[in-house]
Amino acid sequence: MKISTAAFLAVSVSGAASALSAETLNIQTSFNAGDFSTQYITENWLPKIEEMTEGRISIVLTPNGSVVPAKETPEAVAAGLLDGDFTSVNYFAGLEPAYAIMGDLISGYDTPEQMLGFCKDGGGEAMMQKAADAVTGGEVKVVACGPYSREALAARTPIRTFEDLAGKKIRSPEGLAAAVFSAAGASPVSIPFSEVFGALEKGIVDAADASAYVNNDATGLQDVAPFPLYPGIHSMPSMQFTVSTAKWESLSAEDQTALRDWWYDAMYAMAAEVAKQDAELAARDDAGDKVEVINWAQEDRDQLRVVARQEWENYATKSELAKEALDAHIAYMTQIGLFK
Repeated sequence: MKISTAAFLAVSVSGAASALSAETLNIQTSFNAGDFSTQYITENWLPKIEEMTEGRISIVLTPNGSVVPAKETPEAVAAGLLDGDFTSVNYFAGLEPAYAIMGDLISGYDTPEQMLGFCKDGGGEAMMQKAADAVTGGEVKVVACGPYSREALAARTPIRTFEDLAGKKIRSPEGLAAAVFSAAGASPVSIPFSEVFGALEKGIVDAADASAYVNNDATGLQDVAPFPLYPGIHSMPSMQFTVSTAKWESLSAEDQTALRDWWYDAMYAMAAEVAKQDAELAARDDAGDKVEVINWAQEDRDQLRVVARQEWENYATKSELAKEALDAHIAYMTQIGLFK
């Protein structure tokens, strides 16, 4: 069948218009280039956003610090240096204390899926947006938020019980995590993520709040920290996915919905995959003779939760928004049965 010249031109113009209207979002993440998380999202999920939007949106994901330091991404998005970020919000606790409560309620939720539910359906997104508005004046849109893993604690010496935390030097982000470790008797040390391997290898720290077991394995942390605590006792850091308000408002309602759905689908899928790989790697390591995987007894976990709860309350006094964020968490945790 022949196509008329007019029809051919119409199709060509339509295709060109579609190409011109395609939006490429440059998103900086707080994942390192070699992390499992970076590879998983890049290989499995970046193609899906193009499929879901029929090519109208694509995402270029760049690693931690590629454009600005992780703690500066909100301002960079607001200023247009980045189109958005995919960052652990613990980095922003110095900008607004609510970020510490929203970023990682240390020893709070039992699974990533619970906290993803808080963000997606329990008011967490709205709280994260309030924090973003407080530091960027409304120039950043929070599309979604939540964690994908419960972190293992990389340790070069055995920490088998709650009491064993006493006196240990632990690399920890500043803020709530450091406050909890300190209250438990440890000595938190602020070291950039990129320096964790060297700090453990040289004995500068005894343990490190680093990442999921699979990420720690990918970067070789078990080689210098052969006593990992798994499942983790402490950290379940929440990520935020943002775009600039200007970019967001330029998208159709259909593509806005697709972008949010895509992110949550990716995070739930990654949480399941990370849990599977974490368990397999921990079992492999524990079966060998070079690594001892330590799983705390429930009573030790309960002791840390009691200490952590008091630190949540203490930290929430730092700002009105932090108190509001903690109240939102407690309401949702009570709703799903984590508190009576």
